[in-house]
Amino acid sequence: MTKKYDGLYIFSGTAKDDSLDKSVEKMGAEITRLGGTVLETEILGKRAFARPMHKRENGVYVRIRFNLDPLKVTDLINRYHLLEELFRVQILAVNDRVEAKLAEQAAARHHREALAAAAAAQAEADAAALLEGQTGDDNLDETTADDDYADDE
Repeated sequence: MTKKYDGLYIFSGTAKDDSLDKSVEKMGAEITRLGGTVLETEILGKRAFARPMHKRENGVYVRIRFNLDPLKVTDLINRYHLLEELFRVQILAVNDRVEAKLAEQAAARHHREALAAAAAAQAEADAAALLEGQTGDDNLDETTADDDYADDE
C-alpha cells in the first residue's frame, strides 16, 4: 500500500540550474529506486534562511510530491543523508481530506473573485451609460430652456 507524501528539499544556495536539475532528478531516482512514483516537482526558488546554518545563508527550495510505501520512508531519508548536495529534507504525509477541502475552498474563492470582477465591470458599464445619458439630457435641457425663454419674449 502506498501513501502520498510531500517532500521539501533544500539544496545549497550555490546550486546552479544544471546541477539543481541533476540533483532534483537524483532525488526522484531515489524515490523510484525504493518503489515509489514521483507525481509532481515544483522548484520554489532561492530563499534566505532566517539565520545562518552551517555557514550557509540561503538555499534553493524544491517540493516533490510522490507516492511511496510508508515503511520505506525512513530508508529514503537515510539515503538522503548520504547526499552532499542536499542541505535539508522534510517529508510530510499528505492528508487527502485536507487537500480536498483546500481545493474546494480555492475553487469557491476563485468563483467569488469572478463574480466580484463581473459586478465591478457591470457597475463600470452602468456608470459609463449613466454619464452618457446625463450628457445627452443636458443638451436637451438647454434646448428646451432656450425654447421656453423664446416663448416668454
